Amino acid sequence: MHIHILGICGTFMGGVAQLARASGHRVTGCDAGVYPPMSTQLEASGIELIEGYDPAQIGLQPDMYVIGNAVSRGNPLLEEILDRGLPYVSGPQWLAEHVLRDKWVLAVAGTHGKTTTSSMLAWILEDAGLAPGFLIGGVPENFGVSARLGDTPFFVIEADEYDTAFCDKRSKFVHYRPRTAVLNNLEFDHADIFADLAAIETQFHHLVRTLPRTGLVVSNAVEASLERVLERGLWTPVERFNSQDGWRIEGDDASGALRLFSGQTLLAESSWGLTGAHNRANAVAALLAARHVGVTLEQGVDSLSRFANVKRRMEVRGVVNGVTVYDDFAHHPTAIATTVAGLRRKIGNARIFAVLEPRSNTMKLGVMKDKLPESLAETDLVFCYGQHLGWDAAAALAPMADKARVVNDLEQLVTEVVQASRSGDHVLVMSNGGFGGVHEKLLRALGAGSN
Repeated sequence: MHIHILGICGTFMGGVAQLARASGHRVTGCDAGVYPPMSTQLEASGIELIEGYDPAQIGLQPDMYVIGNAVSRGNPLLEEILDRGLPYVSGPQWLAEHVLRDKWVLAVAGTHGKTTTSSMLAWILEDAGLAPGFLIGGVPENFGVSARLGDTPFFVIEADEYDTAFCDKRSKFVHYRPRTAVLNNLEFDHADIFADLAAIETQFHHLVRTLPRTGLVVSNAVEASLERVLERGLWTPVERFNSQDGWRIEGDDASGALRLFSGQTLLAESSWGLTGAHNRANAVAALLAARHVGVTLEQGVDSLSRFANVKRRMEVRGVVNGVTVYDDFAHHPTAIATTVAGLRRKIGNARIFAVLEPRSNTMKLGVMKDKLPESLAETDLVFCYGQHLGWDAAAALAPMADKARVVNDLEQLVTEVVQASRSGDHVLVMSNGGFGGVHEKLLRALGAGSN
């Protein structure tokens, strides 16, 4: 089959493209921005890329057009496809029909931690010799790629609640038909497509409805929103985690200790390099999901000691003159707070500078702006990039007084961070985008300052 993918350079659609190519299909694709690193990965897989959405691309005459959710009505190529009545399908539906069919799908859903938990789960299965396929919205360091077809029954997928395509406004994850589903947490997000938390809970309910009686739901016991989802209907066994009387992981960020408990019983322990209560919750969810396919909890805990995290999750980009610069994907206030808390526990009283780009659609709309001061409370200085926001970042951060600075020019932001820094500081850059290459700019400027 020849498929032509619209919106091919997004993380999800790029993964679909690589899985399709590995399955033996001819794959071509187009996007408004064809650039590395995704373009390089795709071209290395033998996938032909086209810049833009020129309607002339129908001349490729593929068997099927696969439409990414970044492509909206009014897109010239999409309109030509619709006018001519050509065959098309969404990315999640194509994936479900051509890759996930007949697989034991392990799906990881939740507002936060999907990428990290999926990566942990895939690694635990890999380390146990189960060689899973996977599609993850980041690059797990243990694998070096975001997608792999695999030739075993097991497939781990990051199950996103974002909508499927222009023609299908259900969440992507309703297409995946998992046998094992992790429900990590559930908060209001994606304000551009969901009216409120209840609307997202309905989508999670739809996911739960697709699980078989022989499946397993792994759910965070402390999330009232998830309990409401399960109360709406549950036909599958459920295991809850993250409660004091149930499954949980305790540890110490400074030492990297990792201890798995069931109630008051210590079952297994090891150590790892991750920090934060959120990552310990992610870990126990991954362990319970892996147990469903036969990996013992003790073996899983041992595997976590060799888990190398995910690119852009507390990734150290460099240390210059004693100043450590991190890259992290956190952009929702809850994720920001847990990321900062984990770093604080690890480094003690050293100074933390948060460099924040409120870039997600929800943050751009200002829905979460009033929660930012509290989420950044454990930092020593905050530098917020205020360009292209539809709200007043300075007003939102005013409760932090002189601990917060809003800068609208990227080069000026770099200058101010460098001028304020000294040896021993930790600069935590948080954005769900490229942030104008600010990490490298900071490292270069810190180095230049010593010359």
